[in-house]
Amino acid sequence: MTGRKAIYIAGFRHKNPIPNACRIGDVVMSGIINGVDPETGAVAHGLDAQCRFMFLHMRHIVEAAGGTPDDIIKTTVWMADRSKRGALNREWLTMFPDEAAMPARHSLQADLEGDIEIQCDFTAILGSKTDQQ
Repeated sequence: MTGRKAIYIAGFRHKNPIPNACRIGDVVMSGIINGVDPETGAVAHGLDAQCRFMFLHMRHIVEAAGGTPDDIIKTTVWMADRSKRGALNREWLTMFPDEAAMPARHSLQADLEGDIEIQCDFTAILGSKTDQQ
């Protein structure tokens, strides 16, 4: 056994045979997370709803791995239109309200599949609370 653990959550699955995330030791890395409505399994309508579900899935994935959003150290976000980052920033500030303790983030413009307007991945280090000086 490798010590590698696949992480899955209810209401969000990839089309391909891959987990939502993988954990080795205290490190968690997610696969792509998008704004699929967990009730219907379909991509949510509109950027605001997709952002809301994307962050919900992010939270549930890190929690399923044994952590919290405080353990997320880096996110990468791909958007169909980066000029619409307002929707992203609203949900970002809801999940990470403390300016002194936010994870790093990089946003990229991308040609996304189907009706997907935004997607992300993250890296977390569980139990990684740092002293805030």
